[in-house]
Amino acid sequence: MTINGDAYIAGAFEHPTRKAVGKSLAQLHAEVAKGALEDAGLTKDDVDGYFCAGDAPGLGGLTMADYMGLNLRHMDSSETGGSSYLLHVGHAAQAIKAGKCKIALVTLAGKPRAEGMATGTKPRIYGDGLPDVPFEFPYGPVIANMYAMCAKRHMYEYGTTSEQLAWIKVAASHHAQHNPDAMLRNVVTVEDVVNSPMISDPLHRLDCCVISDGGGALIVVAPEIARELNRPLIKLRGAGESPKHQMGGRVDLTYSGAVRSGPIAFEEAGVTPADIKYASIYDSFTISVLIQLEDLGFCEKGEGGKFVADGNLISGTGKLPFNTDGGGLCNNHPANRGGMTKVLEAVRQLRGEAHPAVQVPNCDLALAHGTGGSLGTRHGAATLIMERV
Repeated sequence: MTINGDAYIAGAFEHPTRKAVGKSLAQLHAEVAKGALEDAGLTKDDVDGYFCAGDAPGLGGLTMADYMGLNLRHMDSSETGGSSYLLHVGHAAQAIKAGKCKIALVTLAGKPRAEGMATGTKPRIYGDGLPDVPFEFPYGPVIANMYAMCAKRHMYEYGTTSEQLAWIKVAASHHAQHNPDAMLRNVVTVEDVVNSPMISDPLHRLDCCVISDGGGALIVVAPEIARELNRPLIKLRGAGESPKHQMGGRVDLTYSGAVRSGPIAFEEAGVTPADIKYASIYDSFTISVLIQLEDLGFCEKGEGGKFVADGNLISGTGKLPFNTDGGGLCNNHPANRGGMTKVLEAVRQLRGEAHPAVQVPNCDLALAHGTGGSLGTRHGAATLIMERV
């Protein structure tokens, strides 16, 4: 079953807060839902499908449907970490095509900053009973050092340098200066990045994403609904998803799940990487971007360092504008899950609603890609290709 042309993104909203003191998690979910519905010209009473992941409080979809007063025919709480929301858009399109719903709401919200969470530097354990915990926990794996291992291996295999990784942060900072909500708006240089404090060799502080609160929401609708709404038509052309795991110990740290989710999405959309005008790429760390760009086919494996260097990701300068809102490296990373914001900025670019300084001219085909979990162990990957029609 293909979803090419069977669903449209009609509503999108990003919460402006970066530190949500005094707000409950359920309240943040409801606020982003309200924002996306208003953007689409719909109300909560129109929603018949709801999609959320592990960031939703309580029993997830059940709790939030009750809190928001939704009358649903379809729910999906698939959990693949930060990639969940891209995956949900694809699942919403499948549900719409199957006749399970016509107007789907996808939400993300979280407040790790207000709660003082030690994101990235504290061992992440999902439960004592998990099969991997007895083998991995004694080594103290935390997010930062798991991604550092990937960067170190990529440098060993392909000669990638810290200066090349730094160009990814430089590009993000050039875009973030135009985003009034971005946490880090100062333009930085390669020297600023490589001279920032070392967090986990070879990743410096400016190679790491910000920690923020907030969230976002999307409205995915059936084609006949999209045509009735007074909003730009953003058509889903392709969607792909895939996990990557330890492969029984046969692990190659230099690739991600994008090697499978990307080709699935491109084949369904009937386009190639060369056709993409704008790309939103999950940027928990600079190395995340480099590896995913290679795996999605924007350059050959091992050539990512050269591809991102010299401003090639800066809008108006480079060949592939990326994360024009500043991304996770400068703007926000709500709930420690950056997948939702990747879709939101891609929608803004396709609508022509990005900041004029970073808007890609004639942007009619965009890609959004996310990972969730850990690049160094197991993670989900999801890719979306969208078109302005």
